[in-house]
Amino acid sequence: MARRAIFEDVGEKARAEPAPAPTGGAGAMRARRAIRAWLMLLFGLVAVMVAVGGLTRLTGSGLSITDWRPLTGAIPPLSEADWAREFEAYRQIDQYRLLNQGMTLAEFQVIFWWEWGHRQLGRLIGLVWALGFLWFLIRRQIPAGWTGRLLLLGALGGLQGAIGWWMVASGLTEGMVAVASYRLAVHLGLAFVILGLLAWYAMLLGRPAAQLMQARRGRERAAAGMATGVLHLSFVQILLGALVAGIEAGRGYTDWPLMAGALFPPGMWDLEPPWRNLFENDGTVQFIHRKVGYLLAVLALLAWARGRRSPHGATRRAFNLMLLAMLAQVGLGIATVMQGAPWYLAIAHQFLAVVLWVAILRARFMANYPEGSTLRGARA
Repeated sequence: MARRAIFEDVGEKARAEPAPAPTGGAGAMRARRAIRAWLMLLFGLVAVMVAVGGLTRLTGSGLSITDWRPLTGAIPPLSEADWAREFEAYRQIDQYRLLNQGMTLAEFQVIFWWEWGHRQLGRLIGLVWALGFLWFLIRRQIPAGWTGRLLLLGALGGLQGAIGWWMVASGLTEGMVAVASYRLAVHLGLAFVILGLLAWYAMLLGRPAAQLMQARRGRERAAAGMATGVLHLSFVQILLGALVAGIEAGRGYTDWPLMAGALFPPGMWDLEPPWRNLFENDGTVQFIHRKVGYLLAVLALLAWARGRRSPHGATRRAFNLMLLAMLAQVGLGIATVMQGAPWYLAIAHQFLAVVLWVAILRARFMANYPEGSTLRGARA
């Protein structure tokens, strides 16, 4: 048996096989940027979905489709018989009998297309998520620890579709001419949770993982904590805004800063049991929404005062933007109420809430991950 030249064999094998491709580096950053672009596309689509949903509500279109068919519902009525069937189903609900009695087929088609478009946009968002996730998964471009996060987005999107139907179903019951306001609040609240996660993930993916770890060591705890407080109270205010929209409470009291000429609106606790006033009394709901808005503005001002003391210019700019968006939202909210909540101001107020939401998240992110920080947290 011939003696083997062990060291020569190993050397020859090493020379014959190419070295493995290095992990991380430019390739990893390109993958992070590609996923970030995909998430930003999803963010844009969800933001449009929020606006379309608001217009669907304002046009009274949300109950025009009385069933939920996640797949086959993508095909609209294609014949006169199909349209007659859809219209007949709508005429069986109380919104038609109590509000839209005598509506023509042409008028029904207008509200039908609004709701159909709203649902189609939801399907498009689900498709964009699924195709993007599978693409990055097959190409093994998902960074370590990110698969669960991206799956969470898809799961929340699916849950949002189910909650959307749960919301619509409340308006199809006897005596209802619109969806239940608290279900609308859940639906809108989850939309903002999804928007927040998309924005936060996009921010994280905008920098290399190693840079984020280094920046985290310079975290400005006080500023980050105050931004977190603003974020949480903003979410409560978003839910309250949904309650206002759900019962059209923004059109009942158009004077400011008083309500019907008084500090407290009349009949704040007239409904029985008393807890119903928190959801169904237009004066009570608008009063709470106003007062939480004032509290939120004060908290944002305090957070800004802390953030402007940051040694990092990017962090200061992020808190400046947050305060600017907050003041604009407060001013627009007051104008919307005083004008009786016309649809264009109501939609602008809702869209500016998305801008403010991202601005708060950005301020919180920059406080948690100061840009250009060294290991000691000073500006590089």
